[in-house]
Amino acid sequence: MTRRSCTIYVVGITCAVLLAVGIGLFAGQVFRTLMNNRLKKEIVLVEGSRVFDSWKKPPPPVYMQFFFFNVTNPDEFIAGGKPEVKQIGPYTYREYRYKDNVSMVANGKMVSAYNTKSFVFLREKSVGDPAEDNITTVNIPAWAVMNNVKGSFFKSSMVSIWMNSLKSGLFTTRTVDELLWGYEDRLLVRVAGTKPEVETVFGLMYKKNGSNDGEFIYHTGEQNYMDYGRIETWKGQRELTFWSSNYSNSIVGSDGSAFHPLLDKDERIYIFTPDLCRTIYMEFEKDVEVKGIPAYRFTPPRSVLASKEENPDNEGFCVTPKECLGTGVLKVSPCRKGAPVVASFPHFYLADGKYVAAIKGLSPERTHHQTFLDLNPTTGVIVRAHKRAQVNILMQRITGFPSTRFLNETVFPVMFLNESVEIDDASAEKLKKLLLISNLVSNFPLVIVGLGVILLLVFVILLCQARKQKNEVKRIVFTKPLYASSAEDDTAYSPVNDKEKEDPQNGTYIGLTPKADVEA
Repeated sequence: MTRRSCTIYVVGITCAVLLAVGIGLFAGQVFRTLMNNRLKKEIVLVEGSRVFDSWKKPPPPVYMQFFFFNVTNPDEFIAGGKPEVKQIGPYTYREYRYKDNVSMVANGKMVSAYNTKSFVFLREKSVGDPAEDNITTVNIPAWAVMNNVKGSFFKSSMVSIWMNSLKSGLFTTRTVDELLWGYEDRLLVRVAGTKPEVETVFGLMYKKNGSNDGEFIYHTGEQNYMDYGRIETWKGQRELTFWSSNYSNSIVGSDGSAFHPLLDKDERIYIFTPDLCRTIYMEFEKDVEVKGIPAYRFTPPRSVLASKEENPDNEGFCVTPKECLGTGVLKVSPCRKGAPVVASFPHFYLADGKYVAAIKGLSPERTHHQTFLDLNPTTGVIVRAHKRAQVNILMQRITGFPSTRFLNETVFPVMFLNESVEIDDASAEKLKKLLLISNLVSNFPLVIVGLGVILLLVFVILLCQARKQKNEVKRIVFTKPLYASSAEDDTAYSPVNDKEKEDPQNGTYIGLTPKADVEA
């Protein structure tokens, strides 16, 4: 066997082995499974893991923007007219968040932590000075007190007298700072004289700067990667007590800061939100890319805040059968000390059209008012997010308060917030390197298949060259040497007679005679 033949056999066998192994590994997803198992072990909430430090103190900057609805015709609305509002904002704050008092519990199977947040005002990202800009809006303390005493003629009459004497109306004008971080309300001071437990200071973000929402206990994800970051208890409770059904009171999913790796487009993302006093869910919307990182966009569908007619599961969120609002709004008074607070998406996005039509100056837009999460499906890391929510007050006629007798029932917008985050450049580069390694390892069988294909081409070329060389050997014509002599030179073919003899069986006789001398 020649060297060329050996080479052909070696290349052919190697090609067959590479193709068989590569296709087998790819079909069996062996390397992808190995990489996924590696990610499951790395992405856990335990000391020393790849994600633990960033979970405790997320590096990407978080911004909180507040937009207020300034009421331009409060007297006209009180008289029964249609209210008109003008959006003013944003007032932007840098939000610093970290996990405090972190400790392992349940023999290391879970971790306890407090989510602490603090805010610093950013003048360069804001429309004005919150200490000077005034906003005319709903007098929330007054409406809270009126709702707490309704049904009692004596209490309603007494509070009505207090409001008149203190000149505490249905609307108030305050600075942005006061509305956000708190001011002492004279009516609350008067009420506290008879009910000491009443807080005399009111603010939409009062006591939320440098504070936390209570103790959370999370699953680490070591036993099951799907449980990574999942809430076990909040404030020691496995479920809430605000609502009227098990579904409504359930505490499910994460707190919105961590999501399990290897996300699927078909799954629902559950998030427990203390501000809404409930769990919400998000569904896949589309593929996006942030700073070169692929991501799945998840967003709350209309069914999350749908009416009980559209989504029967939401019946448990009705405060009473008579206090069941329509699609797109949620009355959260059970967890707001009875105040008629209603939550929604900004500008009543995804809500019934009647809420938008009731107030002039609203214009819901998906781009500016949608809540969404962009999650990298491989790691579950948040690469971009916008949490948008609106605070409203349910304004209606209340017996015992003459100033409300001409009001049309209205879910009145006060302000909305936009809490946003986008992965920083340093974290993005680290994540892209991790994804590159993951893709290379997962697709390594394709590299083997590629090498096999290359060798297959080499094998075909070698076979063609060998066949061509073999055919050339067959076509070689051997000629005599010049120095050799043969009888052919001295012999000629000629018929025996002038007339060739014909043999009926054997054909013509040809006789061989010596060649005549040319000169003879």
